[in-house]
Amino acid sequence: MDNLDSKLNNQVAILICGHGSRNKLAITEFQELTKLIQKRYPNILVEYGFLEFAKPSLVDALEKLRDLSIKKVIAIPAMLFAAGHVKNDIPSLLMNYSSKTGIEIIYGRELGINNLMISAACERVKNVFKQNSTLKPEESLLVVVGRGSSDPDANSNVSKITRMIVEGIGLGWGETVFSGVTFPLVEPGLKNVVRLGYKNIIIFPYFLFSGVLVTRIKRQSDLVAINNPHISFIHAKYLSSQSYVVETFVERIEEILNDEGKNFMNCSTCKYRSNLYGFEKEVGMAQESHHDHVEGLGISCDLCDPECNGACEIQSQTPTDEQEKQNLVEGDYQEHESVEAHQHENNHHHHHHHHHHSIYPNSKHPLGPVTLRLLNEDQILRKSIENN
Repeated sequence: MDNLDSKLNNQVAILICGHGSRNKLAITEFQELTKLIQKRYPNILVEYGFLEFAKPSLVDALEKLRDLSIKKVIAIPAMLFAAGHVKNDIPSLLMNYSSKTGIEIIYGRELGINNLMISAACERVKNVFKQNSTLKPEESLLVVVGRGSSDPDANSNVSKITRMIVEGIGLGWGETVFSGVTFPLVEPGLKNVVRLGYKNIIIFPYFLFSGVLVTRIKRQSDLVAINNPHISFIHAKYLSSQSYVVETFVERIEEILNDEGKNFMNCSTCKYRSNLYGFEKEVGMAQESHHDHVEGLGISCDLCDPECNGACEIQSQTPTDEQEKQNLVEGDYQEHESVEAHQHENNHHHHHHHHHHSIYPNSKHPLGPVTLRLLNEDQILRKSIENN
């Protein structure tokens, strides 16, 4: 580490680029992670900023660094996989700022899949067995819950994580579900896996931080548990600041500092660069950010403190009119991902276009969020009519 620090001077800083959350605990956890990274680089300024729903925004953080006469910024996306935020929103924002100010910004890789992240995930699942001595791995089924994306490459990475955990620990079986955007969602996914006959199901949210999505996972799994009292549903902790996660951030920073030539996104199965079956229309589409309207808002949820209880989500579940329902079908669950391409070797270019989204080809899948949400709304409507 001393060798790395010696390459830098007080004109260079590290920027950790977070997604942002309305949840106070999620923000606190992100700040704690940043402090741990700062400890690894005592002679380098480590700053952080958020893409949406929290302060400081990425632009706020960059302005702070510019005021401190920083000339070069190493920007690391605090994201598990390379989907829309990593490929489009963050680099577009960074390149736009760099072109306006002249500050050099070197964009690093997402955390991705490596030995460290697999180890972090395995440790979280192993803790379940440490806390429940009667459980046997080979008699337990693991369900890994991913965020869900309209990018199939990112979704497939969650499935790979699942298999690596299953083989690393020697679990009986493993399945992958998602909290949103794609399919299968948590509830229908769990309804399928209970048929496999395992008495112990371990649910592991493959998330960095707390928030409404982690709460949603717990709430949906509880619904399945009610109808399956003979099965034990056990929740593993999400990743947070697990030591191997911190080491992965350091690895991403070192890739840039040591100029190892590894600082590239995966393009072999990227829907913007390769002709993936079912996603052919998205190849080569232009890159832009779709978060201008929520950058730096600093919205905080006061319904829960500090842990999210899902109250805000429950209050906003029912669309108010037909237009909102149409928005739901056309892309409300696309994670605000844009359809723009990323360049090889992180050579990102900013283009000015009207905001638009490509409709996720599986948006109406029967086990996906749009279909299930509309079915739930229909059931609510029917009950309302019956009660009246």
